[in-house]
Amino acid sequence: MSILVDKTSRVLVQGITGSEGSFWTHHMLGMGTQLAAGVTPGKEGREVDGVPVFNSVRKAVRETDANASVLFVPPRFSKDAVFEALDAGIRTIVVIAEGIPVQDALEMRRAAHSSGATVVGGNTSGVITPGESMMGIFPYWIKRVYTPGRIGVMTRSGSLTNEVTAMLIKGGFGVSTLAGVGGDQAPCSRFAEILTLFEQDPATDAVLLIGELGGTMEEEVAEMLANGRCSKPVGAFIAGRSAPPGKAMGHAGAIVAEGKGTAAGKIACLRDAGAEVAERPSQVGDVFRKLLAITG
Repeated sequence: MSILVDKTSRVLVQGITGSEGSFWTHHMLGMGTQLAAGVTPGKEGREVDGVPVFNSVRKAVRETDANASVLFVPPRFSKDAVFEALDAGIRTIVVIAEGIPVQDALEMRRAAHSSGATVVGGNTSGVITPGESMMGIFPYWIKRVYTPGRIGVMTRSGSLTNEVTAMLIKGGFGVSTLAGVGGDQAPCSRFAEILTLFEQDPATDAVLLIGELGGTMEEEVAEMLANGRCSKPVGAFIAGRSAPPGKAMGHAGAIVAEGKGTAAGKIACLRDAGAEVAERPSQVGDVFRKLLAITG
């Protein structure tokens, strides 16, 4: 059993008949994901790659026992889709859309906490347990990145994740589960919450954090480590060390305010808390060899 998604997960796709939903349904099936159902209002009775389509999440859950959902719906409809999934009893939800209004994202996060659910995203590639299952938009066929193993990966980026994780694999390791928290300003799940899941996961020996400037999620992980709330080794790579001071970069979440959120500050906090931080992606393999005391 892995965190968030594994071979036992019965996944439904909200927005399955749209172009993105149908495209990634095909690839999630190709990965081996158990896709139990799809939901698009007004399209009940259809199938997408053999996956039955229902008008509502509640009916899809009742008919198929789906227990997780990935959303391919526009940003302005994401909140309603998340609420519908929560109301139907779904407790693991991935929201792909970028640019969800901040107030909507905050309400989604609050509703998830009230329901005891985990909502990942928005603006995320999703969640993948290589060789078992995925909820999202990962090119899982790139084996130099998506190789099964025992290192958990949590990230804010997309393309950077491929580069850094490839160096982890090159170093002789593999991935237990990879979770993209997303790059929007108000993610529904934060690094410290995903780290708590990895801490409880017997399939994960150590955790790779792929961060960037802006926000405080990396500092929250450092605080968690400093307070002894994670016993597993943590290695990290933080992008943005060469970013011009005072200039907003990349994602909506990459905002430095009042001197907080700089890459240098994040690196210092993590190192002070006992994490190992790679200066370059190429060093990630060495970082984990050191953390896990592997020689040779």
